[in-house]
Amino acid sequence: MTTPPGFEPSYLELFRSGELAERASRALERLASCDLCARYCRVDRFASLKGAVCRTGRRAVVSSLGPHHGEEDPLRGSRGSGTIFFSWCNLRCIFCQNWEISQKGVGHEVEAQDLAGMMLTLQARGCHNLNFVTPSHVVAQILEALAIAAREGLHLPLVYNTGGYDSPEALELLDGVIDIYMPDVKYGDSEAAHRYSHVRDYFEVNRAAVNEMHRQVGDLVVDAEGVALRGLLVRHLVLPEEIANTERVLAFLAEEISPGTYLNLMDQYHPSHRADRVPPLDRAITTEEYLYALELARGYGLGPTVRYAEADSPAS
Repeated sequence: MTTPPGFEPSYLELFRSGELAERASRALERLASCDLCARYCRVDRFASLKGAVCRTGRRAVVSSLGPHHGEEDPLRGSRGSGTIFFSWCNLRCIFCQNWEISQKGVGHEVEAQDLAGMMLTLQARGCHNLNFVTPSHVVAQILEALAIAAREGLHLPLVYNTGGYDSPEALELLDGVIDIYMPDVKYGDSEAAHRYSHVRDYFEVNRAAVNEMHRQVGDLVVDAEGVALRGLLVRHLVLPEEIANTERVLAFLAEEISPGTYLNLMDQYHPSHRADRVPPLDRAITTEEYLYALELARGYGLGPTVRYAEADSPAS
């Protein structure tokens, strides 16, 4: 990976100043009345999991880790994106394709030192970045481990790969830590989100979160090899019969975020988990439905666009 002269992941400056350790400490304190996702459960995660949607206490639960070659091109590059899949989730999507991980919690608890070791292992394996998958409920644990890993030589860009239901409190702690935000924008209205993901005010929360993410990192910037250095990528999964209100999602991204937003408009929906009981989610999308969504995206000028660092250097 060739990076522009002087480029480094943003968290290293916070590490050198001592701010990264301070952020980790502040985040851990918030677990006592948790507001580190937009559920605002206010559960004391040191003492009990009762009432916590994420079912995660003091320690993060990890399902798997390894180089991922199926992510977006700017993340996977030639050596893969170093993914750490966290178990549990703050959403309850009835069509989740990884429901064994997100809703059954398949995985094992890890201490901060162990999680830091995973980060360093992925770096040693040559991955282009560290990709935290479903991180919204483990922001504190990630920051705690990151402070350890940075001390031991971690220097990869960080990807925050989220369902998009993130609190401003968490994003404030992550400002200057995360290099690449990759949120879902699952729905263009909150009624559908409540029906299919069992969460309230999704569009309003997601809209504010994506705005803040873009404020922090801007549009996607890549190196000479096309590998992401910093910026925003957005995923939107096209659902049958336009029930996700895709057009409103696209309008939001183009008009409120940036027409230069890197968008992955995903076509792989198929019934999973409990979706086969809930029409129209009981069928895959049609070619016509996806082509219609693609036409809308093109009309808004959205697509997988990037800026190259040699032409436009990102802030360091």
